Amino acid sequence: MAITSIKTGSSFTNLVKYNDFLAGNPSFIPSSYESIASLTPSSYGTYEFTSIPSTYASLQLRISSLDASANNTWIMTFNNSGGTNYAYHTLSGNGATVAATGYANQAGIDVNTGGSGTSSTQPTVAIIDIHDYASTTNYKTARIFCGTDKNGTGGAVNLNSGVWKSTSAITTLTLAGGSFSSGTTLALYGIKGA
Repeated sequence: MAITSIKTGSSFTNLVKYNDFLAGNPSFIPSSYESIASLTPSSYGTYEFTSIPSTYASLQLRISSLDASANNTWIMTFNNSGGTNYAYHTLSGNGATVAATGYANQAGIDVNTGGSGTSSTQPTVAIIDIHDYASTTNYKTARIFCGTDKNGTGGAVNLNSGVWKSTSAITTLTLAGGSFSSGTTLALYGIKGA
């Protein structure tokens, strides 16, 4: 129901006319990130995101993990493709030393979260961006930023890059080899295009 007039003597003052339902509030701009799926692993194993829709420009995987053992390196593959059609580079530092490595013809992309030792209370975090994942003409690239701080012992930070030498669109993302404790979360997001 629209109000078309106010009678003289009413208690309304300084009325402002708005042309939309937001009535002076800031516009709502939907997030560029949409949740696709999340997992909460609690043990060593292989974890998969399947049936990934092709409706986004990029993917982002966010990891907050608690390590059940000293093994905090995972291998990421796409579409259950093994073989040797992956390559990756890693730049890492722990406050005392810096290292750079590169590997070609691998069976997956290394997601080394940095650090050593076991921690079921101090999380390791990673953000993995996978660009142009739905393309059927380009190889797929990933940027991985990860690290941990284990209260002065065994912490590190890593910046990794990887490529899957395939022109297939990514529909499945797999992480294997990590040893996760309860409290770990893996969350996959789709990033909208312009």
